[in-house]
Amino acid sequence: MIINNYFAREIDQSSKMYKLFFKRTIDILLSLFILTLASPVFLIVYVLLSIANKGSAFFVQKRPGRNEKIFEIIKFKSMNDKKDANGQLLPDGDRITKIGQFVRNTSLDEIPQLLNVLKGDMSLIGPRPLLISYLPLYSKEQRKRHLVRPGITGWAQVNGRNAISWQKKFEFDVWYVNNQSFILDFKILWLTFLKVVKRDGISSDTSATMELFTGD
Repeated sequence: MIINNYFAREIDQSSKMYKLFFKRTIDILLSLFILTLASPVFLIVYVLLSIANKGSAFFVQKRPGRNEKIFEIIKFKSMNDKKDANGQLLPDGDRITKIGQFVRNTSLDEIPQLLNVLKGDMSLIGPRPLLISYLPLYSKEQRKRHLVRPGITGWAQVNGRNAISWQKKFEFDVWYVNNQSFILDFKILWLTFLKVVKRDGISSDTSATMELFTGD
């Protein structure tokens, strides 16, 4: 019993050290490595999207981060800005360009978020940063997803991504907040790689992206 308690304390201490120091260090080093490695692809995608979107290759939007602090997320822009006769944006499915669809299917649209990671707005692993308008809609339990930096990928993404319900997605997010560790993050990175290769869960059953969250 004493031995078990000792190992439990050691594991808990290691987990705290990882969350306070090593996780951020790994984020910086791995982001720099990926950006360097992917720079030729980054440039090609930038040029192709600039042409397809007539000059606009990036999508920038304010999102809530850790402790609900607002930051600007940056992604490659997979949709154009076409509008209907009333000046309203067309549905997502009607605005996704061919190159944009490819960029989404291969998750290349996420690459610019590595800049957010380097800035400290995001982490490689964590709950996805969602819309500011969702903040008043969260339950007390769901708000816990903002206790950590949002991530490019996360536990909800490798367990269904856009193909699961909002309720289930938030359950996965909160579970991650309560159980984050080096081993879990490594597992999520590996499962993310498999998801990207298989192109699983990119769209929901009823939308080209994901339906809006309207609260429980």
